[in-house]
Amino acid sequence: MRKYFVTGLLILVPLVITVWVISMIVGTLDQSLLLLPPAWRPEALVGFHVPLLGTIFTLLIIFVTGLVTRNFIGNQVVLAWERILTRIPVVNSIYSSVKQVSDTLLSSSGNAFRTAVLVEYPRQGSWTIAFVTGVPGGDVANHLADDFISLYVPTTPNPTSGFFLMVPRAQTIELAMTVDEALKYIVSMGVVAPAVSKKAELELANAEG
Repeated sequence: MRKYFVTGLLILVPLVITVWVISMIVGTLDQSLLLLPPAWRPEALVGFHVPLLGTIFTLLIIFVTGLVTRNFIGNQVVLAWERILTRIPVVNSIYSSVKQVSDTLLSSSGNAFRTAVLVEYPRQGSWTIAFVTGVPGGDVANHLADDFISLYVPTTPNPTSGFFLMVPRAQTIELAMTVDEALKYIVSMGVVAPAVSKKAELELANAEG
């Protein structure tokens, strides 16, 4: 009976969590319909709630925004809007910080979260997986003589929280795994180990040889 119970948990727990996360995301996106005037909302037009309509509406807004801002006129509107926001106290600091982070993470030309590395943390002889987010900048770079890199060390099993470190590049080991594989490894607390790629096997064989 214990084996049957554990087998049932292994099947149902991932399914239930997946459904819960998706329903939470869809429920959040459906709240975008509140931006519409009351007379334009589905409940007022058809008399009942239409599932997923808010999600479709949100995705449509994102797509149209990207489409409009890709041309010259739309780009100028965005620049004018950003100039207005940068002149508003408090709003300026929040918007600028969020924009810098989003540009770094979502830009196709950015290098943040493109590489997973091994680093000794939180003490010597203890290793964990971290993600390269860039290099130290500003006045911090003036006080670091060697080749340093910036790392994000996620916590387990919740990788959305973690620690920011600046360590010498020589003290890290670049991993031959994708960021997705590394995240799965972290979230599963080491249970779901990614398969070793052919390239990594060849490099390991050459090192041993």
